[in-house]
Amino acid sequence: MSVEQPRFRVVRGVPTAEELAALVGALVVRPRPTAAPAPAAPSTWARSGRPGSMPPVAAPGAWRASGLPR
Repeated sequence: MSVEQPRFRVVRGVPTAEELAALVGALVVRPRPTAAPAPAAPSTWARSGRPGSMPPVAAPGAWRASGLPR
């Protein structure tokens, strides 16, 4: 039978059993830290507003088509 070291200890005061139970309960139910989610890639719409981010269109009639509604 092995004895584990306590996870935490009381350094001041004399808490009651109820106070210790409340502390343990609060520690057990707290959310665990998770890894930060990877940032989402910017959309094509967002990239199109940045100068130099979209390749130039070099198709015949592209200049005329750029002024037409889509």
